[in-house]
Amino acid sequence: MTATSAVPMSAQTQRFLLLGRLGYWGLWLLIPLWHLWLAPVSYGEDQNLQPSTLSTLLFLWLPLWLPMIGIIKAKAYTFAWANFIVMIYFLHSLTNLWVSSGLYQALSAVELVLSCVMFYGCTYFARNRGQELGLKIPKLKDDPERKITGR
Repeated sequence: MTATSAVPMSAQTQRFLLLGRLGYWGLWLLIPLWHLWLAPVSYGEDQNLQPSTLSTLLFLWLPLWLPMIGIIKAKAYTFAWANFIVMIYFLHSLTNLWVSSGLYQALSAVELVLSCVMFYGCTYFARNRGQELGLKIPKLKDDPERKITGR
């Protein structure tokens, strides 16, 4: 038993964990479905200039693989830095909502909702779980190095 699992998780923290995971797994499933089957991106009529669907998929799907283990294991630190990754999908969805129509726009709306759900869940799970585990970022005024130098 690890120290993390020994500390009970509150019901509210569990709800944020669920939200973060729902958004994460929703995006993780949406990206390949969208770019391989539902609405593959078309880069023009000339097939010689069209980048492969695989490279587009890797560019958008690969970042979601990075936090997977921490998301599965419910690591507060992973949930905190996963918010940097979710911003890729937030911006991608907003851009597509602005310039697209039809199915692309609908898929972008789904991506926006999932990225917002993930961001919200990850943010508050990391904060609440970090507090439960006694993890915190030291305040500048408590920095012993600062007290020695007087800055």
